[in-house]
Amino acid sequence: PFQLANRQPFPSLQSSQSITLGGKTMSKAQAESVIKNIIREIAQECATQGQAVSETLVAFIVKAIVLNPENDFNVDRALTRDDVERLIQKCVETLLDNESPSLDTIKMQVYFDMNYTNREEFLIEHKRVLDNRLNLVLREITDSRARTKDELEGLGSPTDINVVREATAALQSIFPQTELGPFLAMIKKDKERQLQELILIVTGIRLFNKDCGKGGEGIDDLPSLLGEAIPETLNNIDQSLTVVRQSAYKYTAILKKYQDPRYRGESTPNFSLIKDSLVNCRQHEGFLQILSDDAHKCNDHSKALEIELKDRLNGLRAIVQSKTAVPTAQPQFIRTAQIWKGLQDELVLLSVLNNILYSLDPFSRLHQEIFTDDVLEPFLENANILTDEERIQSNADPKNRFNTLLYPKAHVLFPETTKNFETIPIQYKGFCAYTVAIEDRFLLPADPDIGIIRYKGHNFAFSSQDAAHEFISDPDNYIQMATENAKFHPELIQLLELHKQFATISPYGRATDSGKMVEAPVTKTDAGTQTDTHLVESNIVKSYEWNEWELRRKAIKLANLRTKMTHSTQTNLSHFRRDNISQVYLPKENKTQTKKDSYSKVPKPSRYISGLRGCSSDDTVMQTVDLTVTVEDDM
Repeated sequence: PFQLANRQPFPSLQSSQSITLGGKTMSKAQAESVIKNIIREIAQECATQGQAVSETLVAFIVKAIVLNPENDFNVDRALTRDDVERLIQKCVETLLDNESPSLDTIKMQVYFDMNYTNREEFLIEHKRVLDNRLNLVLREITDSRARTKDELEGLGSPTDINVVREATAALQSIFPQTELGPFLAMIKKDKERQLQELILIVTGIRLFNKDCGKGGEGIDDLPSLLGEAIPETLNNIDQSLTVVRQSAYKYTAILKKYQDPRYRGESTPNFSLIKDSLVNCRQHEGFLQILSDDAHKCNDHSKALEIELKDRLNGLRAIVQSKTAVPTAQPQFIRTAQIWKGLQDELVLLSVLNNILYSLDPFSRLHQEIFTDDVLEPFLENANILTDEERIQSNADPKNRFNTLLYPKAHVLFPETTKNFETIPIQYKGFCAYTVAIEDRFLLPADPDIGIIRYKGHNFAFSSQDAAHEFISDPDNYIQMATENAKFHPELIQLLELHKQFATISPYGRATDSGKMVEAPVTKTDAGTQTDTHLVESNIVKSYEWNEWELRRKAIKLANLRTKMTHSTQTNLSHFRRDNISQVYLPKENKTQTKKDSYSKVPKPSRYISGLRGCSSDDTVMQTVDLTVTVEDDM
């Protein structure tokens, strides 16, 4: 264990190159070593008393206790042994408190941070682990330099003879023994590339054999396993979400009830414990929602991979039935193996999500044991238990929106006037900013439709119109109050995503005002600038020479050329290099006629019938007169 000498100072928690301690300077490495020893001593003390804690959890508790103004740790001065012992004692007392939902929330946050990674990082890490497992086998193959047939044989004792036979047959169909010689002559990089390709092809062949019912022994039916596991996982997550949300709704209803002055005279519950339990529920709900989103992504990817796998196998059947050459089918086998690896990744990811799901439950049992249904029943009398959706729906009236006429300078975003309104990131994880500041640990979901106030680059949402109006009257004050609450209750730092605020905040002893942020949070942005290469146009005379002796050398060279004569000769080879020009007559333009246009004309018949009408007598005599003009007359 770490032993402290008399008057041993405690280093400041600042990330500087050197740390001043009571007139002495301690390097950053020495300060980190001292802090690690203190953390290790706290962990050992907890283990002695039967409570195993991780060093990550201890480090978080140490920082939280130092930042808490109630503990009065002024790290601006060197801490004595008594101060360090008091810090260790407070940390141990906090870590051994088995009746604190707040500590369970911190443990839950530390566990989730240590065990959860997003989908992309997990798949990369999983691939790295699998590659490490194969490295020994690949190295043994690529480093071999066998020269005789006896040395080429003997690949080890198999554990499953049927699997080995099938894999050997598949390998020999694409890589006969005659190819071993050229393979061994390759460089190591080419060997590894060809081995990876052979692994994929053999895997694809075995999967095709399994689909045809002629092999594939020892291969699990991943589509069926995923088809059973994914719905079960989603159902378990939904059940856990329902239980957690019901508890959060009850705690919220109790806190809302006793805000009414009519009920303040009654016997009241332990509000601090209820708020700690509410924070625990909301944090648990947030982690479960992350697991639910990942499980749904896993479901979508699995279905897409299963559809593609069926299409690939059907395509392979068509190729095999048509007796197409094997090289034509090799890309199909490779892609089939890659799809199968994707299904394996989804199954492993689903297993990890299940492990995290079941590991989170113990961190939320304490408040359920403290506030059973019988304990909460008298406090829930006359309380209106609403879900988050029902609470938001109660503000659906347009009259409950933020009144921009009262605060014309406020920058407010509304759904109908803002593009991608649903994807706007909201401060405090979507909880009402005014309630977070005023009501300590009372996390009330905000309704963005009331209006999102954009202030200093951050977006704040609220649970009611009055809360929004109060916040905009003095936003800096309410933001500072929310930060102050997080100092007293460190579990809010991660839940409300206040890491940036605490990244540059100093402990209490270093601030001029109580808890005032002495530096603005560090922000990063991409920026670029362009500078002209030459601001003034250059005028460089390349023939200028400053060296006098160089000028003399050039003068002597020119004077020497006066006595020289230039000779030239022509050879057969140089004859072909000369420029030759020849002139030709361009082709003449000739015309010819291949056909003659002609035409003929025929007379157009024309007849006139007279005597049909206009006759005075009763007898009508009809006559036909031919009026056709002959061609000669028409000409």
